[in-house]
Amino acid sequence: MDVLTLTVQWFADPDVWSGSGGIPARLLQHLLLTAGVVLTAAVVALPLGVWLGHRRRGDALTVALAGAARAVPTLGLLTLLGLSIGIGIGAPFITLVVLAAPPLLAAASAGVRAVDAETVDAAYAMGMSTRQVVLSVEVPLAATVILGGARSAVLQVIATATLAAYTSDTGLGRYIFTGLKSREYGEMVGGAIVVVVLALVVDALIAALNRRLTVRRPNRRHPVAIEPPTGSTRSTTPGAPS
Repeated sequence: MDVLTLTVQWFADPDVWSGSGGIPARLLQHLLLTAGVVLTAAVVALPLGVWLGHRRRGDALTVALAGAARAVPTLGLLTLLGLSIGIGIGAPFITLVVLAAPPLLAAASAGVRAVDAETVDAAYAMGMSTRQVVLSVEVPLAATVILGGARSAVLQVIATATLAAYTSDTGLGRYIFTGLKSREYGEMVGGAIVVVVLALVVDALIAALNRRLTVRRPNRRHPVAIEPPTGSTRSTTPGAPS
């Protein structure tokens, strides 16, 4: 019996769609793990990337941090953490955070750094503080670039989160590991197909959101209207220390 037939039979099995080991339950586990990892990585990487981009410095530091994190072999790090921490979700969670952080860091830094300097100077001239300039001007204008980094991070985590089953009974990767171990190739291929479909659906949703933000983003040829903060006076000097 060929692998395609075995895969179709596996999907047709009612037990695959029910219980704690069914596709819906494992799909939810996979999504929750991905969301937790990306949010954790964003809390660490985005503020650092925005700060580096705002300072218009740290190109070498950004490249070094992102490159060092990308150079770490995911399975090797997972194995080391698994031996240190033990069996459970902790080791894959930390490993996936290390994987997700570099694209978020690089996107935040590049996006904020690309904001037109004249727009930033105009915001300072309106009397905005550095915090207001970053949060109200630079980050919104860099949103599409940052979302692009988030898109890359999410897809990498969805694909690599299958390794969570290496040290814990979590996510869609369990089908791949179990199928390989027991030579149930229909289960193994079926689990891989579910992961691919999940990645494509999530990618399409993020792409749609990115297109919507791009449409709403002001044209760079026209100045961005910046409202001065309440109670502030207009400054006659365009620019302020960052």
